[in-house]
Amino acid sequence: MLLLALDTATPAVTVALHDGSAVVAEMCAVEPRRHGEVLAVFIDRVLRQAGAGRADLTAVAVGIGPGPYTGLRAGVVTARVLGSALQVRTDGICSLDVIAAEVVPAAEGSDFLVATDARRREVYWARYTADGERAAGPYVDRPADLPTGLPVAGEGVLRYPELGRPLPPRYPAAGQLACLAAGRISAGLSPGPAEPLYLRRPDAAEPGRPKRVTP
Repeated sequence: MLLLALDTATPAVTVALHDGSAVVAEMCAVEPRRHGEVLAVFIDRVLRQAGAGRADLTAVAVGIGPGPYTGLRAGVVTARVLGSALQVRTDGICSLDVIAAEVVPAAEGSDFLVATDARRREVYWARYTADGERAAGPYVDRPADLPTGLPVAGEGVLRYPELGRPLPPRYPAAGQLACLAAGRISAGLSPGPAEPLYLRRPDAAEPGRPKRVTP
């Protein structure tokens, strides 16, 4: 197995390679306005680090958000194009689930939330059980509308400290995404759809019909 995992659902661009046993290469940078440009560079770099080429890939995994339209689209489209061109499995995994998988030890047996920044003074969020299973969500809401009294992971709690006690990590990691996807392959599970979770319409809109000008 040589699985490429990538996520652009947050300001972090993160890419990793997994050989079926462990993560063999990983890169991450916070580049909120350069997702597409940085992603292409990172894919080439992790492949070179592993001494591999794109034709050696046997699977692709992508974080499908939720996230803002432009950044999220860069990752999902790249993953789908690679999967189609190479005719390999393409697995879509919720980016909040990727964060949650890293939270379990720090949660110390408690249910917890994962919240990422959705802009417009809102957050994307989901609730998880103590073992990291998603119990509700994902949703997009104002911070004041989220459940209280639970620890919270993700960038959302750093922007809105009133959400609760913060837990790491801040962003999803492609290494963790790769491990989740490799586990699904090993378990014989079908791939999740590589469809982006936008949860709301993009900020950009098609212009309306031009107004009629009368003399």
